[in-house]
Amino acid sequence: MASLRILLASALACCWLQTTAADTYPVFILAGQSNMEGKADNALLEHQASDPPTAELFAHWRQDGKWIERDDVSIKFLNRQGPLTIGYGSPNKTGLELEFGYAVGEHYQQPVLLIKTAWGGHSLYQKFRPPSAGLPSDEALEKELAQAQQRVRNNNEKRNRNDPLPTMEEIKAEYGVSYRNMMQEVDSTLKNADTLFPALKGKTPEIAGFVWFQGFNDMFGDDAPGEYAQNMKLLIQDVRKAWNKPNLPVVIGALGQNGSAEPSERMKQVQDAQLSMNDVPEFAGNVKTIRTDVLVDKKAEELIDGWQDHVEEWKKVGSDRAYHYYGSPIWYGRIGKALAAEMLKMQQEQ
Repeated sequence: MASLRILLASALACCWLQTTAADTYPVFILAGQSNMEGKADNALLEHQASDPPTAELFAHWRQDGKWIERDDVSIKFLNRQGPLTIGYGSPNKTGLELEFGYAVGEHYQQPVLLIKTAWGGHSLYQKFRPPSAGLPSDEALEKELAQAQQRVRNNNEKRNRNDPLPTMEEIKAEYGVSYRNMMQEVDSTLKNADTLFPALKGKTPEIAGFVWFQGFNDMFGDDAPGEYAQNMKLLIQDVRKAWNKPNLPVVIGALGQNGSAEPSERMKQVQDAQLSMNDVPEFAGNVKTIRTDVLVDKKAEELIDGWQDHVEEWKKVGSDRAYHYYGSPIWYGRIGKALAAEMLKMQQEQ
């Protein structure tokens, strides 16, 4: 009888778990600056998807010579939303969300939602600054104000204008503005998910992971590189607290625009800060930073120098500058796959 009760209880528990899973769907937040936006030109994607040497890399996204739309993976990127396909990067471009979304879509039986919050040129030191970091020192703020005011004075003199000088309140307001916009975008999307995504209607969202791909602008300025590790740690802690997810899996793509070359001193400083998250004791098993330079598209890397002299050849492999990973669909795709693999690995271990 006791064995029967245990079996019955186990069956009921399994049934409850299956029902709960069916009624929820995982949500992944993809955040960062321009490289999280995505800079691989769609025209280049079209070429590589039909060119024999590279077509196999994109075959899982193609059917009858056209790009598929995954009805089990939805995406919201600022004012755009719909089933995942190409074109959810900067205008007419695609980013790492394509392969990241494909991987998580294949993994889950439930539908998946990606919410991308990315703005080019926004540093962790300033615009993405987490609330618990507070403001920089009064000395640093005074210095920033003086520099901003001098820029306006110079511009007024050069262009015969009379623009007002920035105030300290305006300087302070820029700190954390992208963090706040990110949280607002996530909150608004989840509140309106039933309307935005009919396939998710009646289901409950569950924030399942946070993906961070950012860092270029933190190479500049007196304090940003040195503060990166502390601000990154606080960012993770703050989003977990805001979303009530103490062990939320977090994956970070370290700066990798150096590719096969050695990084500059400042780039290495930010890279090291990002990679140091792998050694934070409280992040063991729930935060992972990957290197993205080792995933470089070497063909694009070979052709970037002097590309003006071989434009037609270059256009078959790249569509942007080195700081945007050459606009290489292959490089962005590898990064998306690698981040997804680490994310899913952490979730399985948890």
